[in-house]
Amino acid sequence: MSRYRTIALFGKQGSAPVAEALIALYDDLARRGITVLVDDALGPIPALAPACADIAAIRSQAEVAIVVGGDGTLLSAARKLGEASVPLVGINQGRLGFMTDIARAQMLPAIERLLAGEFTPDRRLRLTVRVLREGREVFRTLALNEVVVNKGDLGRMIELKLRVDGEFLYVLRADGMIVATPSGSTAYALSANGPILQPAVPGIALVPLCAHGLTYRPITIADSCAVELELVHSYDGRVHCDGQNFFDAQAGDRVSIERSPYPLTLLHPPGYSYFAMLREKLHWSATPHR
Repeated sequence: MSRYRTIALFGKQGSAPVAEALIALYDDLARRGITVLVDDALGPIPALAPACADIAAIRSQAEVAIVVGGDGTLLSAARKLGEASVPLVGINQGRLGFMTDIARAQMLPAIERLLAGEFTPDRRLRLTVRVLREGREVFRTLALNEVVVNKGDLGRMIELKLRVDGEFLYVLRADGMIVATPSGSTAYALSANGPILQPAVPGIALVPLCAHGLTYRPITIADSCAVELELVHSYDGRVHCDGQNFFDAQAGDRVSIERSPYPLTLLHPPGYSYFAMLREKLHWSATPHR
């Protein structure tokens, strides 16, 4: 008997292999008597039309969501679900797949084990991001991977005044700053020489982008800390969240970043290992010498 009665399906838009996988999933779940809700933003896929639902229905009814695609598709699904406590399962049809950890070839056997309740929950930190302009909130969102405050389209550095828990740390002249969760430590922050944080580490990484000074180094702070980035002087910039949501900020704006009370839960199959995943995705030595 299935542990879940209502399951949502998300996928990468415009991909024929993803559509094929979603149809196979839908047929398998419907055959088991499970109610399936398909994200209606996927576009027209005739075989899935009877199950299409809007995001409000998915947020209120789904007990778990299965995402077919890459990490970007999973980030998009997490953003759509917002504060709803719907756990996510990732089927990897992207390139790397740090969070979509089930191979397409193993999809249906893995779903069998999901329905049997054999998957392990993994709670991931999310960040609440706000932009304050003259004390008034003008933007708010959630981020699972990272928040990037950078120069936007301009070909020059910006200046950012950084505070942690209200205490001044420094003024940074750079291309920008990445504020990354452990989930995001293997994403954009990794390419900027940021630290890799195991998901269980209660930390946030502050990673400068091309700083004008050799002593500006990445630093990891407690995830209970509140971070504030203020755009100083006449420098405008842009606030990016998970590479999918952005806001054009002005000089004097303050970007407030703190731990969200709404973490995201990923569900991993039996035998999942974070370190094995790193070895595979980052091409580290696969076999220990004996």
